[in-house]
Amino acid sequence: MQSVKVESVNSAINVTPLVDVVLVLLIIFMVVTPMLQRGKDVKLPVAAKKEHEENQADPMIVSITADKRIWLEKDPVNDDQLKAALSLKLSADASKPILVKGDQSLTFGDVRKVLKDAQEAKAKSVKLGVEEK
Repeated sequence: MQSVKVESVNSAINVTPLVDVVLVLLIIFMVVTPMLQRGKDVKLPVAAKKEHEENQADPMIVSITADKRIWLEKDPVNDDQLKAALSLKLSADASKPILVKGDQSLTFGDVRKVLKDAQEAKAKSVKLGVEEK
């Protein structure tokens, strides 16, 4: 009579594939996260209190850096080009809101020029970007 060898089932969990997947996801998030910020990087003024925020469409970002350069999303523009560029983008979607991100070192007069250009471009909604406390 021949004896039959019965193998036992290995019930240990192999975590190596799990670690591989987690490390790949970590790398992906580390690469993608810096790209999520839109507009130019500016130091925003701090707000005393937060206003109730409505869920609106994705805004167009206009940034004004400390050296008073104006950026529409990631593209540099001057005062004359800003109004034309805003008008062109708003002609495609007139209800698109505009978010103005002005550096905290700027005076209100510097930001007011951009607000005036947005008004003349017939923007329906213009908001100022601030940092929460």
